[in-house]
Amino acid sequence: MIHTVYLDDTTINGKKFLKELHRYKKGIWFKGPADNAISPEGYMTSEDFWKEADKRIISVCKQYGVL
Repeated sequence: MIHTVYLDDTTINGKKFLKELHRYKKGIWFKGPADNAISPEGYMTSEDFWKEADKRIISVCKQYGVL
């Protein structure tokens, strides 16, 4: 039987639980922004990076009158 569980990895409990799950190699797989790894503190996922990059590009373009 397969169970789908959603964890909020921005919480302390979510991070602890994910760290524990990553210890097991068989029977568990991850699907999400950080597919098989947990982003260390101070780092962001690739999805978050591109969202932030898009915001900054739009901001700079507006500043220089391109948009």
